Amino acid sequence: MSETVEGGCHCGALRYRLQGDLGDVAHCHCSICRRVSGGTLVTWITLPLAGFQWLAGSPQRYVAPNSCSRYFCGGCGAHVALVTTQSPDTIDVTVATLDHPERVQANRHIWVGSRLPWLQVDPGLPEEDEEQL
Repeated sequence: MSETVEGGCHCGALRYRLQGDLGDVAHCHCSICRRVSGGTLVTWITLPLAGFQWLAGSPQRYVAPNSCSRYFCGGCGAHVALVTTQSPDTIDVTVATLDHPERVQANRHIWVGSRLPWLQVDPGLPEEDEEQL
């Protein structure tokens, strides 16, 4: 089912719109996401790049070698999106930056080999050692 949702960073300088199937939502446990976000995990929604549009602002970009480009707000530092070299036709957007993050629900865990051993979130969801594209 195709849906349209919007979101943005904490300070409001960046705004975006997502259009498409919003059903691929994963809790990522990789150490890279933890380090760039400062959180214990990052929950991502993945959709075709064609379904993503910046509405306001110009994000800063961090290019990680052999990995991905991460987009964040230069003002407040909010981590908003990433495009991986593994799947360059899709974009991952941080669920926490959606205007209504409560409307989407994770359906899997990815990179669980890096999960913090004391963290238990949505224990009934399927788990992937890496990420199945």
